[in-house]
Amino acid sequence: MKVLQFTIPVPHDKSVIAEKVSLPYHYPYLHRHKEIQLTWIQQGEGTLIAGNNMHDYSAGDLFLIGANLPHVFKSNPEYFAPNANKQIEALTIFFNPEGALAPLFNLPELKPSLIFMQQHQQGFKLPHSVVDKVSQIMIALQKASGPDQLIQFFHLLKGLTNIKTKLDPLSTYGNLPGITENEGIRIGNIYNYIMQHYSEPITLEDVAKVAYMTPESFCRYFKKHTGHTFISFLNEIRINEACKKLIAHKFESINTVAYKCGFKSITNFNRVFKCVIGNSPRGYLDSYNNNLISLNRAAS
Repeated sequence: MKVLQFTIPVPHDKSVIAEKVSLPYHYPYLHRHKEIQLTWIQQGEGTLIAGNNMHDYSAGDLFLIGANLPHVFKSNPEYFAPNANKQIEALTIFFNPEGALAPLFNLPELKPSLIFMQQHQQGFKLPHSVVDKVSQIMIALQKASGPDQLIQFFHLLKGLTNIKTKLDPLSTYGNLPGITENEGIRIGNIYNYIMQHYSEPITLEDVAKVAYMTPESFCRYFKKHTGHTFISFLNEIRINEACKKLIAHKFESINTVAYKCGFKSITNFNRVFKCVIGNSPRGYLDSYNNNLISLNRAAS
């Protein structure tokens, strides 16, 4: 998997791109592009890798991804199964404040929006309280054309800039050294290997070979460019997948989930789970079920 500069096809008569996709699964490769990306997940579940962090996503989630931030919406494994009969749907808006839109963003009226984008280059997940409003503007923008589409884009910028709640960055790449093209390819290959083999025994030597490095050099390199040790990143991947499996109620026991996610020791699984999530697997599952019951009661 490569994280090469991805060129968004921009028609000569458009400065803002609206793209609706309906596919068996999301584009599966780590990539980046010069455009800012606003993606509304309408259908599908998986893990968003953005920079050096991971985030679960499901229908209704809306993410802003900064320009040149390496990312991939990794659909859950069941989407890739033969005869899966599953589908994802998403609406994405692409725009580049430093491209054709630069003269507009240089206007004093749009200075707050430009500052907002500069402050959130690592992206963020939009609060659920604003998703309905912003997603409706995205739909209107997609359907519009000509000057009307640009007017909807102004509404979109206003909706984003007016968000008052604290927005946590998707990635902490801003605190890490920038990655070159070759480094991005290497990190992409590492991420892809771990995502594909997390349920199997993975040794440091295995991953170092993927990166064409010695184990010692790999440890230093991975820590420098992701902020994670290899083990901590692998554990987060495994625990993230364990959480999905627990709440899906598709397995007979917590022990089975642990083994399916690559843990060979239940004691180690419980310890790592508590370290990553802050709760035991049973406590996490009980809390999820109780919240679900409360939501159902409130809705009835």
